[in-house]
Amino acid sequence: MPDIMRLITKDLSEPYSIYTYRYFIHNWPKLCFLAKDKEKCVGAIVCKLDLHKKLVRRGYIAMLAIDSDYRRRRIGSNLVTKAIRAMISDDCDEVVLETEITNKAALKLYENLGFVRDKRLFRYYLNGVDALRLKLWLR
Repeated sequence: MPDIMRLITKDLSEPYSIYTYRYFIHNWPKLCFLAKDKEKCVGAIVCKLDLHKKLVRRGYIAMLAIDSDYRRRRIGSNLVTKAIRAMISDDCDEVVLETEITNKAALKLYENLGFVRDKRLFRYYLNGVDALRLKLWLR
């Protein structure tokens, strides 16, 4: 848990409490993955899967962070792909996430994996930046 918190706190604009991490990791441990280089945690993805509007099994990518020294090595793409495969094996219909509209690297990563821009969320983040909701339809 400390490795995940260290990575995410450093890279994401939103502050999360220990309870947020516990919520995801304890309820959906099969949808949370780490990337390690020897003993060092260099990447993490935290996800969930639940019923949306009582009929769609929706996966959600809550957090993805890669150590800045390890970027551009496909670690993020591999973590997202691994999470999506785990969601598919649990009968997921679609996957969604939000990212800052200014985060060009994240937008490129997700769009290269087939996600499409679904909705703009104005002043979504605490820092006042808009978000884009991205969606990947699996069925």
